[in-house]
Amino acid sequence: MAKKTTAKKATKKTAPAKKATAKKAAPAKKATAKKATAKTAAPKKATAKKAAAPKKAKTARKPNAAFMVALKPSAALAEVIGNTAIPRTEAVRKIWVYIKKNNLQNPKNKRNILADDKLSKVFGKKEVTMFELAGILGKHLS
Repeated sequence: MAKKTTAKKATKKTAPAKKATAKKAAPAKKATAKKATAKTAAPKKATAKKAAAPKKAKTARKPNAAFMVALKPSAALAEVIGNTAIPRTEAVRKIWVYIKKNNLQNPKNKRNILADDKLSKVFGKKEVTMFELAGILGKHLS
């Protein structure tokens, strides 16, 4: 049986091949057109890879100069953090040191700060969230 199937396959292959010889000219032109587009598409991919390949060497991060400017605290804020001119980031850090030292975080919600007498002058109210802290301190630094 195997011989018969191979013989049938062979006849099927040869018969269409004879028909295809008359039509070979047209598909050959299409194949060359496809090859030409494939060749032109290949350099575009290569240029895209070349553009993405060179990476910049990482440099040390530079702090923003606006954060490093020494600002003088108001009288109310000076009672808490001192009277010397310091950057805004240091002022926030010193406020947090004061808050933790005096246990002024709300025990039920640690994001809220309960103001004592000194901080109520700075905050203007008895309870402030930690997200409002930097904005409030900005008003007291000049």
